[in-house]
Amino acid sequence: MKKAILATKIGMTQIFNENGVLTPVTVLQAGPCYVTQVKTQENDGYSAVQVGFVDKKDKIITRDAAGKKEVKRAHGVNKPMQGHFAKAGVSGKRYLKEFKFENAEEYTLGQEIKADIFEAGDKIDVSGTSKGKGFQGAIKRHGLHRGPMGHGSKFHRHAGSNGACSDPSRVFKGKKMPGHMGAVKVTVQNLEIVRVDADENLILVKGAVPGPKKSCVLLRESVKVAK
Repeated sequence: MKKAILATKIGMTQIFNENGVLTPVTVLQAGPCYVTQVKTQENDGYSAVQVGFVDKKDKIITRDAAGKKEVKRAHGVNKPMQGHFAKAGVSGKRYLKEFKFENAEEYTLGQEIKADIFEAGDKIDVSGTSKGKGFQGAIKRHGLHRGPMGHGSKFHRHAGSNGACSDPSRVFKGKKMPGHMGAVKVTVQNLEIVRVDADENLILVKGAVPGPKKSCVLLRESVKVAK
């Protein structure tokens, strides 16, 4: 892998190219990411670059006159991670991710990785966590058909038969049934970058990417070449 970056999903819009063709795009706030650790073959057994994205405040713990501990910011960066970020010379970060770059050992602590590593026309894979839909039935979750709605029917949105009776006397694994929908890692491959705004660190990707607005997504060069 040569290029990768973390980004925040802003939302979708549409743009026109020089020929007047409308293209739906997803706007991503890509970086800046900061190198928080460089892993080498000698120290760690493999080469990789750990990067941080989106500032995060430190955890605050105070004590009153009686010595009772009071936590004011429980979800901040804890003491061990504060030292980790201080060693790299960067502020606390909300997201950390390792990239196994081919030239990982050429990076330095605190180095910026910005949106300009990509350019228009590049093919990328985008990974993110899909929107959570909660507990859903088989029709919404798997696209099954409903039963008749009239003529005395008592079968409407039920999933139907779960299997045979005495043989095999069980429900096979993978049976499409109601359950929790969404909130899983999804990767969309071979998306095209339409435009890159290096000044504002914005990347416009053709089509939709997984996840809700303000969610964190991973952009990396495509592992498969579309023909």
